[in-house]
Amino acid sequence: MRILVTNDDGIQAHGIKVLEQVARSLSDDVWVVAPETNHSGAGHSLTLRRPLRWRQVSERHIAVDGTPTDCVLLALQKLVPPPRPTLVLSGVNHGANLADDVTYSGTIAAAMEAVLLGVPAIALSQVSRDRHKIKWATAERHAPELIRRLASMNWPEDVLINVNFPDVPARRVKGVKITRQGKKKIGDQLVERVDPRGEPYVWIGVLKQERSPEPGTDLAAVADGWVSVTPIHLDMTHRPTFRHLANALGLLERPETT
Repeated sequence: MRILVTNDDGIQAHGIKVLEQVARSLSDDVWVVAPETNHSGAGHSLTLRRPLRWRQVSERHIAVDGTPTDCVLLALQKLVPPPRPTLVLSGVNHGANLADDVTYSGTIAAAMEAVLLGVPAIALSQVSRDRHKIKWATAERHAPELIRRLASMNWPEDVLINVNFPDVPARRVKGVKITRQGKKKIGDQLVERVDPRGEPYVWIGVLKQERSPEPGTDLAAVADGWVSVTPIHLDMTHRPTFRHLANALGLLERPETT
């Protein structure tokens, strides 16, 4: 495999160093192309209003002054010479990417961009209740075999794999569960302040979760000490609604649902 490693926490983040080490246990052909600075919460955003620049950090390590999506686009289209990478690994993210996180996450977005460009991708995150005491050894121990098994299969071309490691020591991981995306966004905590000039401002704080996660979800799996593996489909069309829309809009022809 030729593996491209990226993230949204920035090229100097500890998690990307963990992931590069994991990648090198699987292949001797690894490239790292990642944002110059932290872009957590950037979602699937492209930089369109200014030029993008990059710098060679070291051999096969390139920092881009853009988003995670920019990094993957540039890596696959320009920065990594032929042959094209056969797998993109995004992470290991500093914190969870569960449930509704996937719509905000730059880690997920990088994997999404790879899939759109025709390269299989896996997003990896290390869940942590205390962001200052993150258990990197859990991802480091369990990621290599999991990635090896995933890379050996052929999943659909419009699907990325979202992996979250639980916030437990590596030896206490119960195993792997295939999960569905949960739901946890009850509301953001807003921290309100006033600046020295008397103008109000807010910081968007942590996401609240006010109920227990449903069984079978990514949230429930990691809470119980399992590695969560969730296939994320890029086609967000809700086909069961087709018939109701056709009836409501008075359309005689039913849209194709397959």
